[in-house]
Amino acid sequence: MNKRYLDRRTGQVVPHHVPGLSRREMLLRGGAGFGLLPLTWLAARDSGFAAEASSQNPLASRSPHLPATAKRVIYLFMEGGPSHIDLFDPKPALNELAGKPLPDSFARVITAMGEANAPLLASPRKWKQHGEAGTWVSDWLPHIATCVDDLAVIRSCWGNGINHAGGVCQMNTGITLAGRPSLGAWACYGLGTENQDLPAFVVLKDSQAEVVNGPRSWGTGFMPANFQGTVLESEGAPISNLNPPATIGNERQLRKLAYLQELNRQHAESREDNHELDARIRSYELAYRMQSTAPAAVDLAAETPATQEMYGMHDKTTERFGRMCLLARRLAERGVRFIQLYHGAGSKWDAHNNIEKNHSGLCAGMDKPVAGLLKDLKQRGLLEDTLVLWGGEFGRTPMSEQGNGRDHNPTGFTMWAAGGGVRGGQTLGATDEVGLHAIEQKMHIHDLHATWLSLLGLDHMRLEYFHRGRPERPTLNEGHPLRKLVTG
Repeated sequence: MNKRYLDRRTGQVVPHHVPGLSRREMLLRGGAGFGLLPLTWLAARDSGFAAEASSQNPLASRSPHLPATAKRVIYLFMEGGPSHIDLFDPKPALNELAGKPLPDSFARVITAMGEANAPLLASPRKWKQHGEAGTWVSDWLPHIATCVDDLAVIRSCWGNGINHAGGVCQMNTGITLAGRPSLGAWACYGLGTENQDLPAFVVLKDSQAEVVNGPRSWGTGFMPANFQGTVLESEGAPISNLNPPATIGNERQLRKLAYLQELNRQHAESREDNHELDARIRSYELAYRMQSTAPAAVDLAAETPATQEMYGMHDKTTERFGRMCLLARRLAERGVRFIQLYHGAGSKWDAHNNIEKNHSGLCAGMDKPVAGLLKDLKQRGLLEDTLVLWGGEFGRTPMSEQGNGRDHNPTGFTMWAAGGGVRGGQTLGATDEVGLHAIEQKMHIHDLHATWLSLLGLDHMRLEYFHRGRPERPTLNEGHPLRKLVTG
């Protein structure tokens, strides 16, 4: 006989003993519980996701999905679109056809400024093969030409952004429309950072001009703001207002910081989904830690005159970008995960007219600092696990604009990579006879992003962030890593 007792919460009499369930009833009632098991496995499968979900520090260093050849990235972004057919992709046929319209064998072309029917513009550059592999480089880049045995030149890049807003957005976030995390944010989300006393993702610009799309180019989109880029100044003090006034001692500052953080966390308790607030709280903590670490990291006076000369810091033409490249090296050796340098900020590489004057000046200011960075990383043993990327949001057209310039060309352009496991001295892919379209081993921007992430040990299909109930991935479920970049 079953005993009964009174449930004080409901006031109902319930049996002390509940008869056992049949096998069928057990399966029916337990179905929902079994359904959670695959979800648990999926979350645990991705060590980066599991760590991010459980760690109180979203930027704690995490293990990659795959064996990694690179630990960090230095991304040299030439904003505005450098002309591949005047720098790394010689086209003899272009000079032969100069002054004539694009041959009828080419499909209809859509250009940003509508000059698809303009005559072809010759490239007056002098070309030469360099290094053991005989990589072609124009006379605009004599210093980078000395480093070609460390470069893998990809001539078959293409994207969808025909204007700067869409092109810069896609090259940084994978899509031409705003709202998604940047590549640097994905890298920091997947791997965290090796130095908790410096920002994980740093951005430097070569002028006060705003990069197209502004902070969205290094933002986090729908991910927490903890992974966004931190902008450092390229002139003067790289980090403004870092140190407190001399009248405020360390103990007093600590008390003020502790009180401020207490107020912030009380405010955040009822606002758990406010990622901006959480990022702001962590930024105060990082700023305090940086007061002892950052001054040494950005102190270029500690570099020898020979090193400064290698970066071109004694020449007015190269001093600013040389300073940025040297800062990048110092940040890289201190464990910063992703460093992005914008050259020509404000789309200065956008040579719609007088490309000779435009590119001559920009190449002169960029060439020696970039070569200095590559050589300095190599001699310090840092190039082995530092991935260096170079390129813009697109290339330039073979057709002329305003008689002496070139329009935007997203259908075929060049990027190069060095270090981080990349086998140098190789040229991959090709564009057509005049450099308009990528035709061999085509590499969409999704393919490029998948490749860069794979070198960091991140599988672009396993790197997931759940947003509004669905898994979001950095390449929108597209793209394939270019294995030949490593194997040759």
